[in-house]
Amino acid sequence: MHSKLDMNILVIHGPNLNLLGKRQPEIYGTQTLDNINQDLIQIAQNQGVTLKVFQSNQEGKIVSEIGNNIDWANGILINPAAYTHTSIAIRDALSAINLPVIEIHLSNIYEREDFRHHSYVSPIAVGVISGFGNYSYELALNAMINTLKK
Repeated sequence: MHSKLDMNILVIHGPNLNLLGKRQPEIYGTQTLDNINQDLIQIAQNQGVTLKVFQSNQEGKIVSEIGNNIDWANGILINPAAYTHTSIAIRDALSAINLPVIEIHLSNIYEREDFRHHSYVSPIAVGVISGFGNYSYELALNAMINTLKK
């Protein structure tokens, strides 16, 4: 086990991600959100990092969770899901707390419908990881740990 890094990372899952494993497995894979969260928690524990995981289908709850963690989190991993393309409120909340953000998508949003090609979050994120299924989350977690170590 690695020594504690004293890093707190907030993981936010947006709308419909609670349906993973059942929802369009040809696009989103067969892993459930619980499987993804368990994998992330294990990786974080091995690195000595503390994770807080949150999922909501409601934009306002996501905005509140971001603001409520301004003094706790050192960085945020977010899969805004459909809110990626519509939510100025989530973007504003992420901008307001001034923490590093990594945007995550299970699918490659650029291989999909045109409306999915625009993100309100990407311009304020330190990076975007898209198209690697559940592995996108692992890549994002490791990238955030490396970002926070600098």
